Amino acid sequence: MSSPIEIARLKIALDHVKPTVMRRIEVPVSIPLDTLHEAIQAIMPWDNYHMYAFYLRLTDDVRWGLPPPEDLDLGMHIRDSRVATLADVLAMPGFKLLRYTYDFGDDWRHTIKVERRFTAEPWDDYPRLLDAKGRCPPEDIGGPWGYADYLDAMSDPAHKRHAEFVGWLGRRDPNVIDREAMEAALARVVGSAPPGTPRRKRGRLRS
Repeated sequence: MSSPIEIARLKIALDHVKPTVMRRIEVPVSIPLDTLHEAIQAIMPWDNYHMYAFYLRLTDDVRWGLPPPEDLDLGMHIRDSRVATLADVLAMPGFKLLRYTYDFGDDWRHTIKVERRFTAEPWDDYPRLLDAKGRCPPEDIGGPWGYADYLDAMSDPAHKRHAEFVGWLGRRDPNVIDREAMEAALARVVGSAPPGTPRRKRGRLRS
């Protein structure tokens, strides 16, 4: 008889952004951090071409991510996220929150709270998306502060950058999400999509 699978319910919130961008997902605690990164990319969704890191506190020197090239000094020790699991992090002394940064230039910071841990139901598939609120900002917009400027410009047709942003990104409602697309992207990450469905592209080492 196989051992029971432990599941963690995670609330993932994008910091310093309004309107609120939040996702709630359930994942096995055995999930490698690299796969958790892929899942976050799928459900936000981000485009997955910048570097990323998981960490417990902003002041920590030790983080988890893909080891950078030898000639790139990030000023921190990067542990390989392909071999570390969520369970490893949850077992660390004093664990309270997991944090995740995507794109070290725009500095998109996410706070990940563990809301519940439980045994998987045999008829349910994991990971799975439970809840989603707010549209993810566009890539390369300049971080939370650039995104705030973008929203100001989009709300005012007379703004000097309104036409520029419309030409670049079209008209985006920050409150409208495509949950079906998120769930399809998540299925591709975990390999439960129908045969022939392409997987998401892997992230390139770009800050």
